[in-house]
Amino acid sequence: MQDEMSIIRLVLDASVLVQLVMLLLVGLSVASWALIFQKRAQLRDAQQSAEEFEDRFWSGGNLAEIYARISSSDDAQSGMERIFRSGFREFSRMRKQAVSPEAQVEAAQRAMRISLSREEDELESRVPFLATVGSTSPYIGLFGTVWGIMNSFRALGAQQQATLATVAPGIAEALIATALGLFAAIPAVIGYNRYAHQVDRMCGRYETFMEEFISILQRHAHSTSSAGGQSGSAAER
Repeated sequence: MQDEMSIIRLVLDASVLVQLVMLLLVGLSVASWALIFQKRAQLRDAQQSAEEFEDRFWSGGNLAEIYARISSSDDAQSGMERIFRSGFREFSRMRKQAVSPEAQVEAAQRAMRISLSREEDELESRVPFLATVGSTSPYIGLFGTVWGIMNSFRALGAQQQATLATVAPGIAEALIATALGLFAAIPAVIGYNRYAHQVDRMCGRYETFMEEFISILQRHAHSTSSAGGQSGSAAER
């Protein structure tokens, strides 16, 4: 308890600038942890939703029925569902215009590319903040330490006789800033490396699904064209 009170006393006795540095580092640490938990939940939900949609998609059935069920659902759509919806909607619209099979597939591919780009932006949002905290926090803490030590030596120079008891508190309060910088930086760096890797894997999964879905649309477009341009929704796979 005495050690805790001594640390609190050191923080309270620090110069205003060092206290501001400590306060900034504490704020960055809190923001980093909040983002870490938020991204953890977001990526977990995105992975679970993608697995559930892929199970429904590859279980067979009519693409138009899957599209209708997704469009009529009140639940929030997952990233993979939004990619499928944008592609199939554009594909159906182009089929009604009686354009060539290549144009149908290209239009669906462009729509899915746009949707994929939005999903990537959503998954990557605020993740660079963790990298920023991880790279700058140690330097911010070091700045507070240097400033605190500089003030300690300035006060020391004004005294007739210097002892360890007069120097140690100033140096200790300055080193707290460095400790806080590392405390903010280490979790942020770990979180950034982890989530950047998971985002890359999730985006790769979306791209793989998109390429497979494009192949399915190509077969439907060419089979409909070879059958004499029959109208209707996409057939069973």
